[in-house]
Amino acid sequence: MLNFEPENSRMKPINQSLRKVARKKKNTAGVDPEYLKKQKASLVRKHRQVIYLNDSEMAAIAQYCEKFRVGAKAVLFREAIMEKVLSELEDNHPTLF
Repeated sequence: MLNFEPENSRMKPINQSLRKVARKKKNTAGVDPEYLKKQKASLVRKHRQVIYLNDSEMAAIAQYCEKFRVGAKAVLFREAIMEKVLSELEDNHPTLF
């Protein structure tokens, strides 16, 4: 025999449990959205620098990128430059005497 129960009667327990899940609030302390906005804005790169390489330097970069599967050369250059700059600043920090 065919069962002619209304669809809503079968769906009711599922819908009630979903409503309970949807109503739960997280009790975690949120980070200030204004702080996140300022932090994100400070990380935006807006200063462009252009470098020129000769043929042997470009070949070395191409060989490195192929060997180590580097897709974005900008990341490679940025990390190498910043590593050098920060290490130099650390080595040559001002002294009192």
